[in-house]
Amino acid sequence: MSDMHLSDVTTLRERARQNVQNGAVTEGYSADRQEVIRLLNEALATELVCVLRYKRHYFMATGLKASVAASEFLEHANQEAEHADQLAERIVQLGGEPEFNPDLLTHNSHAQYVAGNTLKEMVYEDLVAERIAIDSYREIIQYIGEKDPTTRRIFEDILAQEEEHADDMADL
Repeated sequence: MSDMHLSDVTTLRERARQNVQNGAVTEGYSADRQEVIRLLNEALATELVCVLRYKRHYFMATGLKASVAASEFLEHANQEAEHADQLAERIVQLGGEPEFNPDLLTHNSHAQYVAGNTLKEMVYEDLVAERIAIDSYREIIQYIGEKDPTTRRIFEDILAQEEEHADDMADL
């Protein structure tokens, strides 16, 4: 921190007026924007694939423990959809386009779409997918570091919820 100095107000004001079409992306943004957008789109695909898998599991859950599991599946589906919205919003803020093309989702997703037939298989596949998301998001957070605190914080918030989801699935 010793060689770090804060910009004076005049400099901040002048910089803000340059490249104003870039919106949230200012001169001080030091991350590789295209790479961050790519990572955000992969995470978006991951979340959307998880929404679809959880939705299927919600509707297919049958058996003794089904009602408990089904309510977890639905809650997770809704939370994954919220994550997807946060990621898409950030992609747009960074001047990118969120990729919602269904043909590309499974290709871009880190987690796979494995349907699972029994309740046990469904919970297992959901746990595997959560563990994949946890690992990849942790790596993305480390990669981003201090270069893009806003995107990092979005991933940190999502990561915390994915860890909760993994716990829930492990408990089932």
